[in-house]
Amino acid sequence: MSAPADVHLPPPAPGGVDLLIVAGEHSGDEQAARVVRDLRQRAPGLAIAALGGPALASAGARLLLDLTASSVVGLVEVLKNYSFFRALLDETLRWIAEHRPRAICLVDYPGFNLRLAAALRARGLSIKGGGRIRTLFYISPQIWAWKAGRRFAMARDLDALAVLFPFEAACYADTSLPVTFVGHPFGAPGYVSPVGHDPAGPVLLLPGSRRQAVARIFPALLAGHRAWNEREAVVLYPGDDVRAVLRAAQPPAGVRLERTGAGATVGASAVLTSSGTMSLHCALAGIPGAIVYRAHPVTYALGRMLVKVPYLGIANLLLDQPIYPEYVQGAATPAALGAELRACLHEPRRRDRTAEQAAKLRELLRVPAGGAAADWILGQIT
Repeated sequence: MSAPADVHLPPPAPGGVDLLIVAGEHSGDEQAARVVRDLRQRAPGLAIAALGGPALASAGARLLLDLTASSVVGLVEVLKNYSFFRALLDETLRWIAEHRPRAICLVDYPGFNLRLAAALRARGLSIKGGGRIRTLFYISPQIWAWKAGRRFAMARDLDALAVLFPFEAACYADTSLPVTFVGHPFGAPGYVSPVGHDPAGPVLLLPGSRRQAVARIFPALLAGHRAWNEREAVVLYPGDDVRAVLRAAQPPAGVRLERTGAGATVGASAVLTSSGTMSLHCALAGIPGAIVYRAHPVTYALGRMLVKVPYLGIANLLLDQPIYPEYVQGAATPAALGAELRACLHEPRRRDRTAEQAAKLRELLRVPAGGAAADWILGQIT
């Protein structure tokens, strides 16, 4: 990451700011953008600023910093960029103290956002610290997978939490934190997926949205595709920073790079995907495939000790069975991934089973009536 340690946030638009959104990853940027578009319809006069990315900017938020360009994952990567995140936290606190938004909505990104919430309380800026700023959190950290004890710090520092999955509310039942299930945006009316299932379409290769992870995962996806090179492949990427990493891997002819959201829905016959948000899009679309994950060896070793869930993919966790087989670290061999592509393309039962599980998944993610995230935010700040 090339971002400097000296970070400066510009002032809000004249008239101040009602809501500050902090979303540090491409997936959070996209999720928050959907909420902002809904807020614009419900409360057109609401002044919204954001530390986020291009999706939030296009949705109408005043973008103070493209935080998605600085997204990293894993302990080793975070330590390498500690000075930047320390400077970012200090500058964000300075900006909040000076401009005093009515509310702050922290979107996922718990490593940074939970520290920010704690600092707001400690400095007396948030309601929990005796101040006036309401502190909200949208998209729960995966406390059901690891660091379950964070829920007590969240109850201490936050005014309210909105969760995407119905089972998550029960995870906070032993705390005083108000938790609302608002459903998943992918289950909302009008949801349009960037991908769809087309049995005659190309293979999708989806290495993720964080540069360090993409650099580790994309070569494995290319090798898997090369092992069963029956069809051309399309690689979707969220921004120019990730595109540079993809091009550095020198994808061969027959592997096309395409920016997410650049055009119509991409129809695909099969997918090899990282375990992030795009894997959920693909599972909902019923595209057969497999999950591939590779991390820094130290990060992976620590994860093995700390994470207590049977799957990495959120769709697998929700269904409690693998709609996508998972190939982690050394298991992601060219032969294994090539065999997965062959099965997806030539075994009708594999495609039928994926379609059946996708239907169950869509029902699990259905947004409850009147429970959209925008309604939740407006209920908190009006």
